[in-house]
Amino acid sequence: MPARIRKLVVQVDETRIEMGQTVDPPTRRALAIAVIENPYAGRYEADLGLLMDIGAELGGLLGERCVAALGIAPDAAESYGKAAIVGEAGELEHAAALLHPRLGEPLRAAVGKGAALVPSAKKQGGLGTTIDVPLGHKDAAFVRSHFDAIEARVSDAPRANEIVVAVAVTASGRPLARVGGLQKHEIKGQDGLR
Repeated sequence: MPARIRKLVVQVDETRIEMGQTVDPPTRRALAIAVIENPYAGRYEADLGLLMDIGAELGGLLGERCVAALGIAPDAAESYGKAAIVGEAGELEHAAALLHPRLGEPLRAAVGKGAALVPSAKKQGGLGTTIDVPLGHKDAAFVRSHFDAIEARVSDAPRANEIVVAVAVTASGRPLARVGGLQKHEIKGQDGLR
């Protein structure tokens, strides 16, 4: 059964000036959010396979929407992250079923590789609940310039029987990053760490 999507939200933020300094090129982050019906709302279910399948569907859809919003080729994506907010008739494990077993592979395909784990966050909440979607470099988790987060919020979601699923993709690291560590031009992209 495909996801029953009530709403899709896509946004891009672009930072051009930070602390009076010009950011050139600007840092760009995209966020794609799906508000979906929770097929297990209001009841316990031992097998969460349906949500795992929906996670795979959304990983591709939301990743592709982010890449398109940034106007870049998939290989030009630098960071990614994922998050979910479960409405009150669901449970935290519903978010885990969406985010962890199967969402990553289609997201990696949408961004042209992705050797590193996809950072994630999950919580339960009501209408307008916010969540910070953590970000990390898609090919090397140790690249400090790409440790970041972007806030996701949908004013009328999640309803009790819904789940908000968010994917973020960037075309850069933080603006004016200068805390050292592994640099993106030093990435080997083989073990997901360096």
